[in-house]
Amino acid sequence: MLSFFRWVLFFVALLVTLMGGALLLGHQMLVAQGPLDKTKNVLIPRGSGPAAMARILQSEGAISHPQLFRVALMVDPNPKPIKAGEYEVPRHISMSALVDLLQSGKVVQRRLTVPEGATTAEIVELVKKTEALTGEVTLDIKEGDLLPETYFYSRDDTRDGMLGRMKEAMEKTLDEAWRKRAAGLPYASKRDALILASIIEKETAVAAERTRVAAVYVNRLRLKMRLESDPTTIYGVTNGKGMQGRELTRADLQSNSPYNTYVAAGLPPGPICNPGRASIIAAVAPAPRDRSLYFVADGQGGHAFATNVYEHNRNVARWKEIQRQKQEQAQQPQPTAPAPTQAKP
Repeated sequence: MLSFFRWVLFFVALLVTLMGGALLLGHQMLVAQGPLDKTKNVLIPRGSGPAAMARILQSEGAISHPQLFRVALMVDPNPKPIKAGEYEVPRHISMSALVDLLQSGKVVQRRLTVPEGATTAEIVELVKKTEALTGEVTLDIKEGDLLPETYFYSRDDTRDGMLGRMKEAMEKTLDEAWRKRAAGLPYASKRDALILASIIEKETAVAAERTRVAAVYVNRLRLKMRLESDPTTIYGVTNGKGMQGRELTRADLQSNSPYNTYVAAGLPPGPICNPGRASIIAAVAPAPRDRSLYFVADGQGGHAFATNVYEHNRNVARWKEIQRQKQEQAQQPQPTAPAPTQAKP
């Protein structure tokens, strides 16, 4: 009888030893370096169960033992659901760290930068071509509805969703700017401010000039002067597509488009692009006490401002002279480099 109990104790001890060894081996495999030789993005589709996840991770080279991965999920002392999405999986990540990553929900954040001054048609086309977004564009988006910024998104976010976020951001930005607007602006509504902001955006790329450009147009509106803005006229004659390398003509400046502010009084009927935050803020807070009514390119990337037509004409003449000098320099023959000399023996 005693011998029987000894055998039972022996097998129990053997079983405990084997189980301990198996657990130790399993733990070592869980924390050991994984087989992935370089960082890569791995997509876990929605609705994937443990078996499907294991197959995906094995096919992507992130794990070598799919069964052990499933066991790791089952024995996790703090189990959490794995969230679908695209994950950046580091090279040689251990299986234990991989489980933590997939449970964290820290999916890859992609970014889409929308340039300030882009038209709605250009932004919609950009969104259509953006990889990893899904679905068709079905929203009715008008000019000036979208705020140019950098937007973060995840794989399989929808295109309508992305455009909806841009529209919501523009509405929020415009509302905030309108609440803080300067007193006495000649606008009937915040949409008027948006229209002027779009003109400012197209008129100057110099940040320090935005409030001065805004002041010029605000002063003109107050005096019932025509805005005489080239960008609005270009928008009208090209339907927002730009001049495509040609210059504005006399016929363009005499067109009957409502966007031709050389002919039509007041603001044009709508925005001519999607302005950025800085231009929106400038439109509602123009440079105070600035009485300028004119501006023209100064040949240095900025503009020369004037309070009267005589000063403006001098600035125009100066700009034309700069343009003439540049044309002459461009037409001058460029010196040819001397032929290389032969080395003497």
